[in-house]
Amino acid sequence: MKGYLKYFRVYFIIILALAAVFLILSIARAGAKTERANAECTTQERVFDYADKLTDSEEDSLRELIAKREKQTGCDIVLVTLNEFLEEYAKDYEEQLGSLRPYQYTMVYADNFYDEHMFGYNKPQGDGVLLLDNWYRESDGSVYSWLSTCGKAKDRFSSSMIDNLLNEALEDVDSNPYQAYKKYVNLFYSDMTGKKEIPAAAVILIAAVATAIYIGVNLSRNKGRKTTGVTTYVAGGHPQIRNQSDMFLHKTVTKRHIQRDTGGSGGSGSGGGGGHVSSGGVSHGGGGHSR
Repeated sequence: MKGYLKYFRVYFIIILALAAVFLILSIARAGAKTERANAECTTQERVFDYADKLTDSEEDSLRELIAKREKQTGCDIVLVTLNEFLEEYAKDYEEQLGSLRPYQYTMVYADNFYDEHMFGYNKPQGDGVLLLDNWYRESDGSVYSWLSTCGKAKDRFSSSMIDNLLNEALEDVDSNPYQAYKKYVNLFYSDMTGKKEIPAAAVILIAAVATAIYIGVNLSRNKGRKTTGVTTYVAGGHPQIRNQSDMFLHKTVTKRHIQRDTGGSGGSGSGGGGGHVSSGGVSHGGGGHSR
């Protein structure tokens, strides 16, 4: 019984230690926040629900989440919902931007909205992202959204990263806009920082399961040591060696290739997604989504 208590005591100490480490790391992450440097932004608002798809409480919840994620990423995070015909708006910019297709109408609006409000965490028209979700069904039968990136967000997000974010975030936007927009903010955070938040309860649960397995294995081994021995399966309990001989059976030779260092280097990286210049002359990245 004392042996069992010893294992459970160790088990409890390990869980407490892991919980303490997790708490310390969480506090350290919370303290590592970048202060906003842009004082020229024309608004403090980040949620522009012109399509009226969110309740007041949902808007407040998104504002609170965005404020937290902005400090963690060092980027402005903006959401705009519309239900408007944008073709005529976008056509006014064709002389500057060239012929535009329906999916690019949202691009023009999103970039201009970002530029005109002087968004950017570090400076006007600087680091940040804006999701424009236009609920209007265009002449081609599609509903379009656009993710506009700027500054370090443009440098960070490749086209495939933008595609993955939009596909995952807007998967269920028609049935639950709030959850979709919340997912947009959290996915941007995790992709921008390379971090994913793990709940403390999940960490403790994983530690508990791993420790329980470890204890179970060791208890089984100890139990086996107590019930079996060298004389367990020997008649009379006294083993006797009657004959001894050495016999060569075969030889195995294993060859292993040793890679030589040729002095070269490898690696991969990603650039901004869909780089272009807005009508205001600001460099943006971005990508679209249709449904």
